Amino acid sequence: MRTLGEIHDPVFHEKDYNAIERFFLRFIRDKRDLPFVFLCLKIVFSVIPVSIAIFFAEGIYWWVLTAVFVGLQVLLLGPFILMLHNTSHNPFFKREYALSNRIIPWGLCPFMGQTPDTYFSHHIGMHHAENNLALDTSSTMRYQRDSLADFMKYFFRFFFIGIVELARYLRLKNKRSFLKRAVVGEIAFLAACVALAWFDWPSTVVVFVVPLVIVRFLMMTGNWAQHAFVASHAPENNYLNSITCINNAYNKQCFNDGYHIGHHLRPHLHWTEMPKDFVNNADKYAANKALVFEGVDYNQIWAMLMLRRYDKLADHLVNIHGMYASKEEAMALMMERTRKFEN
Repeated sequence: MRTLGEIHDPVFHEKDYNAIERFFLRFIRDKRDLPFVFLCLKIVFSVIPVSIAIFFAEGIYWWVLTAVFVGLQVLLLGPFILMLHNTSHNPFFKREYALSNRIIPWGLCPFMGQTPDTYFSHHIGMHHAENNLALDTSSTMRYQRDSLADFMKYFFRFFFIGIVELARYLRLKNKRSFLKRAVVGEIAFLAACVALAWFDWPSTVVVFVVPLVIVRFLMMTGNWAQHAFVASHAPENNYLNSITCINNAYNKQCFNDGYHIGHHLRPHLHWTEMPKDFVNNADKYAANKALVFEGVDYNQIWAMLMLRRYDKLADHLVNIHGMYASKEEAMALMMERTRKFEN
């Protein structure tokens, strides 16, 4: 186990802006989100042109462009998903440019493995409202969370009927706006794929279908790890149904997404403020025996759970204020919190 030391995850530092940066700052609500502008531009001038070119390439050129496309996805997919996450919680553009907030979900998402607006409806309209409890269609509670077999059930359920369950939930809760956005986005994407497949089915599979499958798998491994450890006596307690990951490369690349406990406690807290918020509330994390890991990300935690390597998980666990008497105690606690909730 580790002791709580200095936090090295990204925070905002005031700076002098050049002319290009000042130009873009005119349009966005928060100057701390300036990195999102340049991430969008990278996608617009790399992923999208390459994606279009694939449909018109032949022979060796098709394979070269496909390889370039895969490389760009590997490089940009993680940051993009977390930019989408942050801009779902906090609108990106100023009120007078509000229509521009459609650029990311409708202009960029289809090229980055996301159907338009379904992430927003799922995450904002349902997941945060239900907090991984029974009505959350992506809840982990009904599964044994250190079981690969149970994870595959969880993934296939989400992949094949997730949109149906989401629509049913949104209809039940009378969230008509979220329902419309989810259904329209999903249908529009699928219809576009069918139409493009008539033109060039291999390119459609490469550019749109494969990224969709990969992204939905990664989103489920991430959500599984974020909510793998749930205390049976208080599953509604964010300190006891989520985890936090600090001091890792993932936070630097993906806008501090590791601070999941703090995010559920304060969903609109800006990503640059999360490290300070965690430090300021460390006593509360300790009092609740919240699980905080250092030097690993959600995918690594998911892999350790699938292998049941609780010893490795404990090696990365932060023992805030000595809240665990021993490594064995910490391992036993983690094992208890991964048990399936029986109906």
